[in-house]
Amino acid sequence: MSLFSTTFQTIENGISYASQKQQTIAQNIANVDTPNYKSKTVTRTSEFRDSLHNELEAYQTDSKHIPFSNSSQRVITQQGNTSYQANGNNVDMDKEMADMAENQIYYEALVDRLNGKFNSLQTVIRGGK
Repeated sequence: MSLFSTTFQTIENGISYASQKQQTIAQNIANVDTPNYKSKTVTRTSEFRDSLHNELEAYQTDSKHIPFSNSSQRVITQQGNTSYQANGNNVDMDKEMADMAENQIYYEALVDRLNGKFNSLQTVIRGGK
């Protein structure tokens, strides 16, 4: 029997993903003037779907459906086919800033959920007071 649900691990995975994405975005912004630098993005194969896969069994009934997998890897890909500046750099500051804001909202939502879980545990420990 597990003392805690898998929610803590799911939130931890999400926070780790948001942290890695933030570092990648910061690296892109730092290299905005570097000649021939190509921006990078972080994608994940699906942290939350993988964690839910343990609780829910899913069947792919059609080849066009999105497959369910147990891999929770993060992949950093380099966007090498575009160029926004004459020096070969393809960092789009507007996109990077929008991605950073979206990632910040995602991170804050996860931290808020984690605080809620800890507050619930604290209430239980104190006997409902």
